[in-house]
Amino acid sequence: MNTLTISTRLKSQLFTLVQGILTLALTLLGLLVITFTLSAFSPVDPVLQIVGDHASIETYNQVKHELGLDLPIYMQFFHYVEALLQGNLGTATSTGQPVFDDLIATFPATLELATVALVIGASLGILFGVLCARFVGTPFDFTLRFLTLLGSSVPIFWLGLILLLIFYATLQWTAGPGRLDDIYQFTIEPVTGFALIDTLLAGDKDAFLNALSHLILPVSLLAYFALASITRLTRSACLNEMNKEYVTLARAKGIGELRLLFTHVLPNIRGVLMTIIALSYTGMLEGAVLTETVFSWPGIGRYLTTALFAGDTTAIMGGTLVIGLCFVLINNMTDIVIRLTDPRLR
Repeated sequence: MNTLTISTRLKSQLFTLVQGILTLALTLLGLLVITFTLSAFSPVDPVLQIVGDHASIETYNQVKHELGLDLPIYMQFFHYVEALLQGNLGTATSTGQPVFDDLIATFPATLELATVALVIGASLGILFGVLCARFVGTPFDFTLRFLTLLGSSVPIFWLGLILLLIFYATLQWTAGPGRLDDIYQFTIEPVTGFALIDTLLAGDKDAFLNALSHLILPVSLLAYFALASITRLTRSACLNEMNKEYVTLARAKGIGELRLLFTHVLPNIRGVLMTIIALSYTGMLEGAVLTETVFSWPGIGRYLTTALFAGDTTAIMGGTLVIGLCFVLINNMTDIVIRLTDPRLR
């Protein structure tokens, strides 16, 4: 009986994994089709961006043929997919470099910023959400709810400018825009692309502290916005769970409220928490455009902003595809992990 139960459970988990992989593949295909379609019907002419407005018709047609834009749309899509499988995202007209190389150089900055902000925002958000549920209806609860509502309402670029004005320009407590000061910018070898790790590998303590100082303001900004949503949703999930019978039974046995929340309620809402954190992480990766612009952070958001103003559809398409890929992967992997770890879903 035990062997049969284990076999059934393994088959169920394998089926869930295969189903998740197929869903992921279909979602990525849909993302690819939508991204390509938007690029193909963009009003920006990529040929004119290369040859210029004063090029002859012969030159225009030659470049158009070399780019494969004179082929039927389905053939263009086939060649695009074929190039993608080889790691070729095209050449960015705004930088003159392969888009893949540009993304490899810029994406670690966004990943570093979003990851550090997520760790801080998720940790504090879950803690504050539990405390709000514990002290529901008290001044502490109202104060945190007001602050989280404010974090969801205030424009992120405005708050970023205020932080720069107060803590950098006026008080000079933190470093300003960018990832490193100019004195360290060209002396630290970019081994991993992550400033904190590269400065540690270089053994330069001052450069590490400088990179950490540059991270404080943009990380605080993104962490605050992540904390706002995570706190509200954690509070709501905890209050909903506390109305169930097992909580009443635990209270009858004399378990304290905080212990009840942390040892009984939180494990039962882990699926909700994982979903909230995943959505916050993907939101940071795709929504850090304004933050990176305000703080001159050389990440993928700023790269896309520059490409947008330059009308560089190749770079925009590549960057959008990478961000969409991260969104799909993180959310689908989170869904798979939740299904595999939550016995109620199995």
